[in-house]
Amino acid sequence: MRSTRAASRSSVEWRGEADPNATGARLLAVPGPVTLVGAGEFLPGMAAFDRDLLASIGRARPRVVILPTASAPDGESVFRRWADMGVQHFAALGAEVEPVLVRTREEAGDDGATQAIGEADLIYVSGGKPGHLRHVLDGSRVGTALRDAHERGAVIAGCSAGAMVLAECQPEFRRGRLPWPLRWPDGLGLVGGLAVLPHYDAWPEPVIALMALQAPRGVAVLGLDEDTAVVGRDGVWQVHGRARVTIWRGRHRERYRRGEAFRL
Repeated sequence: MRSTRAASRSSVEWRGEADPNATGARLLAVPGPVTLVGAGEFLPGMAAFDRDLLASIGRARPRVVILPTASAPDGESVFRRWADMGVQHFAALGAEVEPVLVRTREEAGDDGATQAIGEADLIYVSGGKPGHLRHVLDGSRVGTALRDAHERGAVIAGCSAGAMVLAECQPEFRRGRLPWPLRWPDGLGLVGGLAVLPHYDAWPEPVIALMALQAPRGVAVLGLDEDTAVVGRDGVWQVHGRARVTIWRGRHRERYRRGEAFRL
């Protein structure tokens, strides 16, 4: 069910020269920013960044949805813990927060879940198992609601597995073996031409360099250090947090730190 509530002021903008108060003027939604986080969601180290993210929305009490789906394979207690952490974290920052407890693809058809996402100013997709998250979201009603929210101007944030799935494709690894992608299946594609590797500073960089060479043609690999985020809109990205990001375009490596911007 789609919400009939008006979009927030930060979610839309006027295009062209029409007077917004004139009869017949059209208000067009503009796709919202995408936030990709390397690790550390809902922890004190990301509180200042998340406070600024909420302030950018332009509402006294932004509506936030927490989507902990990626953690469902780790058990109900872990799933609930991530949901509770997200609610407590953003409520302490002044937001109105609702967890959307979607564990499976069947639950991703729930009317209440899609309505909550449809009414949110910020949807935060937390970490866990990226393959499970992709399976639940891709082509489901909740996945479609997430895309629609992005198109109408909501902020879409993903951390760790959540960041991986928002990109065009994601590396898929074989359990129990050297971290090496068997293949690069499609993600949700909110960010085109990109694959994301979170927890970048926890990996040996020579291994990452070899992996990046295996990425599909035309796909850059974005390495996100822990407690580090990038916010992007219209192809321009800015770095936030304590560390840095690394971009691999084939054999070419770029690095950016807090406050620096780059294009994808």
